[in-house]
Amino acid sequence: MQTSQSVSLIYQSSAMRSIIGRIEAICQSNSSVLLIGETGVGKELVAEYIHRTSNRRQAPLVKVGLSALPHELLESELFGHEKGSYTSASYEKKGLFELADRGTIVLDDIDDFPLPLQSKLLRVLESREINRVGGVAPMAVDVRVITTTKINLKELVERGMFRADLFYRLNVVPIVIPPLRHRRDDIPPLIEHFLHRFAPDKVIRVSPEALEFLTSYSWPGNVRELRNVIQRVSLFTDSTILPKDLPQEITGENPLELLLKSCAQCFVGEHMSLDGIVACLEKNLIRHALQQSNGNRTQAAAVLKISPSTLRDKLKKYRSDDSRDSAD
Repeated sequence: MQTSQSVSLIYQSSAMRSIIGRIEAICQSNSSVLLIGETGVGKELVAEYIHRTSNRRQAPLVKVGLSALPHELLESELFGHEKGSYTSASYEKKGLFELADRGTIVLDDIDDFPLPLQSKLLRVLESREINRVGGVAPMAVDVRVITTTKINLKELVERGMFRADLFYRLNVVPIVIPPLRHRRDDIPPLIEHFLHRFAPDKVIRVSPEALEFLTSYSWPGNVRELRNVIQRVSLFTDSTILPKDLPQEITGENPLELLLKSCAQCFVGEHMSLDGIVACLEKNLIRHALQQSNGNRTQAAAVLKISPSTLRDKLKKYRSDDSRDSAD
């Protein structure tokens, strides 16, 4: 298990090691970063990690949940307002960009940012200046901008719902955080981390059978769902987590059904081709066979009814594919 410094990023998979390596290469720069990933994968934690490992770590980190802010208040919240700029503006107010000066601002769910305000955000990114609502003189700000999105912004650009020039400004360093079903090696250390977090006074282990269910499940809610499940289970368990202790949605499907469900989600949610979905299923079946055989390739090949040399070739191929995906 590997843990990031100062922020709880728990990982073991090659995919996350690659992401951490990429972050460490750019964390000292001032470049904008776009974090891309499904809901619950940990984009906010990754954003915090970028800030905490940068040369801005002593300055403010301001997180903004754009989807939670009413659109009519968003401009004032981000850029501030002068006293009397509108009817209820009875005092001068600093905006969140001002509060983040010399630090980092995280704009969560940038895909929810209203189109009419996108030109103003673009102006801030280009000029490094803000104008308060009702203000006359621009104010300089030194802020690193990190944005997150749960959907493909390019699709919004093509549909005319997101400005192309703003997209290119935000997409300087794109980092794709894969869903938990694509980095199952991270599940055991995450379970251990959450058990220590939610049951620090207990010594709780996970039975091999329960761990098999947990690692085979498709985790549509990603790390957030895993955290909630472990928190719930830890409340009612004092020694060993057994399959009967797990929620029905995790144990209610057999491993093959879970694999098929996981790959079906890839097909629907990620628009993969038929070849891609077949490759995804094959990789998951190989992973499952290796887990069942405790890493013994000869036994795994026998379970899959292929020769050990064929299994070796397939493992080599998929490791190569994963490396190329990480590089992309």
